[in-house]
Amino acid sequence: MATAARRLLTVEEFLALEFSGDEGRRVELSNGTIRLMAGGSVAHARVQQNISGALFIALRGSFCRPYGPDMGVRTHDLSLRYPDVSVFCGRDKPEFDKLLECDDPKLVVEVLSPSTKREDVTIKLPEYQAITSLDAILYVDPDDETIRLVTRTAPRGWTDVTLSETEDVVLASLGVTLTRAEIFAR
Repeated sequence: MATAARRLLTVEEFLALEFSGDEGRRVELSNGTIRLMAGGSVAHARVQQNISGALFIALRGSFCRPYGPDMGVRTHDLSLRYPDVSVFCGRDKPEFDKLLECDDPKLVVEVLSPSTKREDVTIKLPEYQAITSLDAILYVDPDDETIRLVTRTAPRGWTDVTLSETEDVVLASLGVTLTRAEIFAR
């Protein structure tokens, strides 16, 4: 029995869709397929807000700004990701206010949860690494309070380090250090 091939959506087609009745639910486009994203735990939300707030304060007065999970990051023509935090630079003019997605982040942060961890670290990692503007990818697990920092070292080179319990997050390209205390603050 033959099966019909499923047509993959582009980012433009995905952005043109209206998801009425899905208020409070997040969706993203993953390699041409719409994926429903579950909500996170209280710990997940707290860590996401802590990181976003610390970056907002640290980047105030610069041309860089953190955005939450409503800002899409185009990783390629068939994927639009919504990281928990992303930082974009040079997007401070009014003409950028209506954008629904950007393809030039400096930093993406994924706060891990049991339901998304596998995709975050296997599928999304190479997509993020292919973005030429991206300098760092931060994975934070609120359950065991581990931090993994993936940093660009060359056009195609990366370091991948799980930080010790005493190390803070140094984001050299942004001139920012996030302390463990502010990331996991209660």
